[in-house]
Amino acid sequence: MAAVLLDFIIGEPRRFHPLVGFGWLANKLEAWLNIANKTNNAKQRWVGMFALALLLTPFILLAYWLCHIPVFSIVADTLLLYFAIGHKSLHDHARAVTRALSNHDEASAKIAASYMVSRDSAAIEPVPATVESVLENGNDGVFGALFWFFIAGGTGALLFRLANTMDAMWGYKTPRFYYFGWAAARLDDVLDYIPARLSALTYAILGNTKLALNCWKTQAPLWDSPNAGPVMSAGAGALGVQLGGAARYQGEWHERPILGAGEPPIAGDIERALKLVRHGVYLWLLVMLVVSIFIRLVGHA
Repeated sequence: MAAVLLDFIIGEPRRFHPLVGFGWLANKLEAWLNIANKTNNAKQRWVGMFALALLLTPFILLAYWLCHIPVFSIVADTLLLYFAIGHKSLHDHARAVTRALSNHDEASAKIAASYMVSRDSAAIEPVPATVESVLENGNDGVFGALFWFFIAGGTGALLFRLANTMDAMWGYKTPRFYYFGWAAARLDDVLDYIPARLSALTYAILGNTKLALNCWKTQAPLWDSPNAGPVMSAGAGALGVQLGGAARYQGEWHERPILGAGEPPIAGDIERALKLVRHGVYLWLLVMLVVSIFIRLVGHA
C-alpha cells in the first residue's frame, strides 16, 4: 500500500530513471551479441537466452540480497515495488491525450498517444489507441508487478518489470529479433500468464461482466499475444466499446481482430478505462490485505 501510494504521489522519476540506464545496457549488449550476419540463425536463440540471463541476473541477485537485510528489508521491498509499478505514469500519459483532444488539438493528441503505443503517429487514432494502451498497460505496468510482489516480494516485482521491459525491447518478430529476442518474449509470456488472466477477470468484475467474459472467451484466442488477448478483449467488453482493427506499424498496415462490442470509444472512454484500472488496484490491495491477514492468523494458530 505504501508503494502504491508513493507511486501515485510522486510518479516515476523524471530524471535519472533506473530503466533508462537498464535500457542503455540492454542496447549495448544486444549490439555486441546480436551480430547482423547471424540474426537469421536459429542458434541466436541461445545467444539471446545468454544475453537475457547476463543482463537480469545481477539486478535480481542484488534485489534479493537487499530484501533479506534485517530491518532494511521492508524499505527495499517498498522501493522495489514503487519502481516496478507505473500507475501514476499511466494516468499522466493517457490524460495528456484527453487534454489535447479537449483543446481540439488532434496533432498533439496523436503525438501523445504515440508515446503509449508503438504505432506510426501520423496514422494513429488517438482515442482507441489510448484506451487499448490503458487496458494493456494496466496489466503490464500495474497488476503484473502487484501479483509478483505478493508472490516473491520486491525481487519478484523487479523481475517482472525488467522481463516486461526486455520483451518491449527485444521481443519483436522482425528479422533482427526473431531468434535473438525469443527468450525475452517467452520469459515475459510465462511471467505474465497468470497476472494477465487475473487482470482480465478484474476488468470483467468491475465492468460489464457478462459481455467481458463472452469477449474474452470468443475473441482472445484470435489475438496474436497469448496474454494481451484476454486483457484487452475482457477490458473492451467491460467498457462496452470496440477496439482492435487496422493499425500501422513502421509503415505497414496490420489488420487486427476486433475486440469488445459496441461503438468505437470516444474521448470520455479514456477516463473510464483509467477508472477501471484504478478501481482494480483498490480491489487487488483489499484482496491482498485480507489474504495476508488470513495467512498471518493461520500461522499463529
